[in-house]
Amino acid sequence: MAGGGTIRIGAENVIVAAEDGLPLQEGKYVKISIKDLGTGIKEEYFQKIFDPYFTTKQAGSGLGLAITYSIIKKHEGHITVESEIGVGTTFTIFLPALGKETFAVEDVAEELVYYRGKGRILFMDDKESIRDVVGEMLIQLGCEVEFATEGDEAIELYKKAKVSGQKFDAVILDLTIQGGMGGVEAFQKLREIDPEVKAIVTSGYSNDPVMNKYRDYGFKGVVV
Repeated sequence: MAGGGTIRIGAENVIVAAEDGLPLQEGKYVKISIKDLGTGIKEEYFQKIFDPYFTTKQAGSGLGLAITYSIIKKHEGHITVESEIGVGTTFTIFLPALGKETFAVEDVAEELVYYRGKGRILFMDDKESIRDVVGEMLIQLGCEVEFATEGDEAIELYKKAKVSGQKFDAVILDLTIQGGMGGVEAFQKLREIDPEVKAIVTSGYSNDPVMNKYRDYGFKGVVV
């Protein structure tokens, strides 16, 4: 909302029935609504807004709603959108309600064991926001991290590291780079430099054949 405004957030317990026409199992749900007073979303965008990398913003990554949709879906929920140009937009989220007593946070915290490792990682992704998040995660796991925005830069960084005697223990390569060399081609060139390079492929497009059969392409692992 460029000029400011109000965001209204609501939550209520509801029972979803077959006649509601929602792609959900019948039963008890928590219904969460987020309503803004922004410019609204064009109707022709409704089928695209949850697609990875679709965005109408110049500085947008197009990942926020895609990640939102994925999380809700994995929790056996559903998200809908209603919008009117010049009036605002409402997102409605349905999440299954717990039918049993909730667990105590203290009990779970005691069971958590955080993995700590070490090593030098080269991470390639064209989205700054993803580089920032993954970089923080890897640092917390005990790793040193260097970043590349596309394949050519990753190759140069790998060469320099090898020559200096500070080889990377692994590289994490984004499969699709807008306007640059992607993960598969970059990995092929890295193998020419170092046949023992350990590479992990990552992408928002989880149904890509490389993601499903990553070992056939020589990758050691995959991160969706």
